[in-house]
Amino acid sequence: MFERERTDPRTDPQTDIEFDFFDESPTAETATREPSERRRRRLPTRPPSPPGGPQLYRLGILVAGLIVLAVILILTVNSCRADQKQAEYRDYMEAVGEVAGQSANLGAELNNRLTTPGIRLEALRRDVEGLAEQQDQILRRTQDLTPPGPLVEQQQSLLQTMQFRASGLDGLAAAFALAAQSTNVQESAGRLAQQSSRLISSDVVYDDLFKEPAADVLEAQEVTDVAVPDSNFIPSLDLVSPTAWELVVRRLTQPASAGGLHGNGIMEVRVQPGGETLSPDEDNTVLASDRLTFQVLVQNSGDNQETRVEVTLTIQQDPPIRKRQVIDIINPGQTKVVSFSDFGAISFETGTTLRVIVEPVPGEQNTANNTAEYPVLFSLTE
Repeated sequence: MFERERTDPRTDPQTDIEFDFFDESPTAETATREPSERRRRRLPTRPPSPPGGPQLYRLGILVAGLIVLAVILILTVNSCRADQKQAEYRDYMEAVGEVAGQSANLGAELNNRLTTPGIRLEALRRDVEGLAEQQDQILRRTQDLTPPGPLVEQQQSLLQTMQFRASGLDGLAAAFALAAQSTNVQESAGRLAQQSSRLISSDVVYDDLFKEPAADVLEAQEVTDVAVPDSNFIPSLDLVSPTAWELVVRRLTQPASAGGLHGNGIMEVRVQPGGETLSPDEDNTVLASDRLTFQVLVQNSGDNQETRVEVTLTIQQDPPIRKRQVIDIINPGQTKVVSFSDFGAISFETGTTLRVIVEPVPGEQNTANNTAEYPVLFSLTE
């Protein structure tokens, strides 16, 4: 038998095959290192630190924050101060409004008592004494007011106003007492006029030396929403002259039946705007605008001073529109204008009648001219 040829495994052709594609792949170490190098190249770099380092940078931020905080604190403090100043002026003017309003009410009450029909001299004197006592109390309250610094001078003018009113009322009461004991009407009228001039002066002092200068101070101090109150003691200038007071003394000391004629009459009725005079005998076309005003001219046709004269105007539609005004005081021969406005819903469908009545005063005998009627047609267009 042939002996099988022994082969050497090292020379086996199959084992000599080389797998080149394994030689071309990277090693595990290379594969791990290359991605790491790419990641390091892609990482963002830290921005350079400011000069001085991070500590100086943080210090700058802290300083900026402190500056902002200081500005906020300053603005807050200024706002609080402004609010405090506003409140100080408001509180003072509210206190002024109380005393000024109470004093003005006394002036209105004085006018009311002076024009009360049938009042006698002694009763009026007692009433004026009571008003004087109330004004003294108002004066003391005014002295207790504490104004803001810039209004110290104006506060003195306010005090002077109240002093004039207190002394004027005291003087009127004393003059009425003397008039009750005297038969010299002109002399009594002179005393009354002298005392009433103090009351007139009080209004001048208040307007010129307190109200207007105080408003200027508020504006200069940039105080807003605070108004200076008004205060007028003499509502009418019919009681300022010796002649007017002479008529007052005669009215207070004489009965209504004495001293000549009493009475008032309607002179004419005018339409405003425009000024046309209504005719009692012809149709009158009246433009019914929101500014429509009827002016009734009333004249004292007697010899005596008359007070509390009632004037009524009626538009005789359905329902009727009725307005009423009062003339506080009207002297002999004097003509006063009484205005009526704000009529609301006026009827435009048909013509109507405008009726005016001046109520008779005590002792009036002739009342023929106390009533007048005018045919009118209201229109929306001229």
